Amino acid sequence: MTMLDDRTTAAPWPTAYPTQGYAVVDVETTGLARDDRIVSAAVYRLDAQGNVEDHWYTLVNPERDPGPVWIHGLTSDVLEGAPLFPDVAAEFSARLDGRVLVAHNAMFDWSMIAREYARAERTAPVRQRLCTIALSKELGLPLANFKLETLATHFGVVQRRAHNALDDARVLAEAFRPSLHAAAERGVRLPLLECRPLTEWASSPAAPGVPRQSSYHGNSWRPSRKRPACPYPNPGRYETDKPLKQGMRVAFSGDTSIDRELLEDRAVEAGLHVATSVSRLTSLLVTNDPDAATSKTVKAKSFGTPIVDEAAFTQLLRDVAPADE
Repeated sequence: MTMLDDRTTAAPWPTAYPTQGYAVVDVETTGLARDDRIVSAAVYRLDAQGNVEDHWYTLVNPERDPGPVWIHGLTSDVLEGAPLFPDVAAEFSARLDGRVLVAHNAMFDWSMIAREYARAERTAPVRQRLCTIALSKELGLPLANFKLETLATHFGVVQRRAHNALDDARVLAEAFRPSLHAAAERGVRLPLLECRPLTEWASSPAAPGVPRQSSYHGNSWRPSRKRPACPYPNPGRYETDKPLKQGMRVAFSGDTSIDRELLEDRAVEAGLHVATSVSRLTSLLVTNDPDAATSKTVKAKSFGTPIVDEAAFTQLLRDVAPADE
């Protein structure tokens, strides 16, 4: 009996767990920025207990340079005859409809998907997502890091073509099922987050064709919200084994189990400065996936900016030292 065919679990299935099943997703893209595009997408549909129902894969013509071909292997010639995203949006929706979107670093996959739907003037039929990095942390898995290949190795899943959307989705589906069952057996709360529709590229009634202004704040897309300026001077970088100090500049990257907006509010209330980017002045970067090649983590490492995970940061928030007078 294979890992994916075993439909039994030692404990009663938690009634609070999603009943409509999961859509395990992976997308390959032209890059990591807001204007980058999807070049391929794959979905493995799973039932409520993580058993595979079917899978789907498509190339997508990004209508621009394909970006890091050395990573995803998709050249302009390969993508030239591929469908545009609006051409596959209906089938993509059918695969996602009513299910929890599951991805490794789900914030990234969801934001890329949401932006493509917004450009096509459609809405992805997804209301919740689950990040397998966050679930691994909830389970306390003994992983050296939170790369997909490390999670796969932990569960004995063999990767055949890394950075191929279909194979990455397969690997994640096979690793997600035992994670889901381990969570069910131990009564672990699933780290589900809300997926809010993005309207950034929707046409404004007052100015047809002009993008609406909004900004990304981690766990959801929402209108930009200006915070009051931090009243304290920046005391410099965070030092390990010392408390945070009011005025420190804190940036966030990747998925968080606490809603990003709430986490930012807590930081501001403690007297910290929430930064939207990383610079040499940044005191601390908070991320649950320090190995992810996001612009913030790359810059933080190049500047030598200290990096801590969400759990450590929330502990530090309990005892923030007052600003220097």
